[in-house]
Amino acid sequence: MGFFKKLKETISRQTESVTEKFKTGLEKTRNSFSEKVNDLVARYRKVDEDFFEELEEILIGADVGVNTVMDLIDELKFEAQKRNIQETKDLQEVISEKLVDIYNEAGETSPALNMQENGLTVILFVGVNGVGKTTTIGKLAHKFKQEGKSVLLAAGDTFRAGAIDQLEVWGERVGVEVIKQGEGSDPAAVMYDAVQAAKARKVDVLLCDTAGRLQNKVNLMNELEKVKRVIEREIPGAPHEVLQVIDATTGQNGLQQAKTFGEVTDVTGIVLTKLDGTAKGGIVIAIRKELNVPVKFVGLGEKMDDLQEFDASQFVYGLFGDVLEGTEE
Repeated sequence: MGFFKKLKETISRQTESVTEKFKTGLEKTRNSFSEKVNDLVARYRKVDEDFFEELEEILIGADVGVNTVMDLIDELKFEAQKRNIQETKDLQEVISEKLVDIYNEAGETSPALNMQENGLTVILFVGVNGVGKTTTIGKLAHKFKQEGKSVLLAAGDTFRAGAIDQLEVWGERVGVEVIKQGEGSDPAAVMYDAVQAAKARKVDVLLCDTAGRLQNKVNLMNELEKVKRVIEREIPGAPHEVLQVIDATTGQNGLQQAKTFGEVTDVTGIVLTKLDGTAKGGIVIAIRKELNVPVKFVGLGEKMDDLQEFDASQFVYGLFGDVLEGTEE
């Protein structure tokens, strides 16, 4: 059990609390996906074409994505032949291994945030309404404060009623100031004020909210480009991250949102919220494989510290933890 053993060793070097959060947060996906795989392995003792066809259906059902699933099945068939794997139980380890490989080998982009060692780091958040953008900003502000960084929030969503108030509530909870104007104000003007305030106060991180933009609203997409231009003019090289927030429970629709935003702006990373609320956590793999954009954070619960940096090993462990616990050293 070489890969399982290696994965367990990797997990053991990380904090137990993080491992537990991933296992708990992925419970719905694990109960659906892993149980189906385990049942499949129990019913098909030998690796054959029927086994792969059913495995393909299970993976597609977990929202791993059709294109990604086809590639994965081809790789599994190749590995089964190459390693002379005859029994299905011996293929479980290979499935886990390939899921990690798909994520880690999908591209050159880094899963780590592009933080500026000296000076201000500007992070812009984009995404449609209702995906948890404002909540994500609040939780990330909390994370940065816990790390000893000074943080400022920019209320750039001036369209949605109550959006500014919602961000202010998070600002009070976390203990950071919110730079704002009135509802209906020019978002680019808000960003200008926020950047000036951040520079004057020498804060470490500026987190910028934006309006939830529907894919077919060209004028709103143009507004987003204007916001980016204002930020870049004031701080060359900024924004240092453009994070798209996606609701994991929307599945393939979230993948389509990501594709659309990627055509309009340079999305550098994904924040996948409500991963604990879906049985289709395979969307993580589909996003990475099909978009070549890393998932940088995942929402694994409602608590302030349930926004976790994404880790492919923890993700696979969260899916197959029960199987791994039963493996021998």
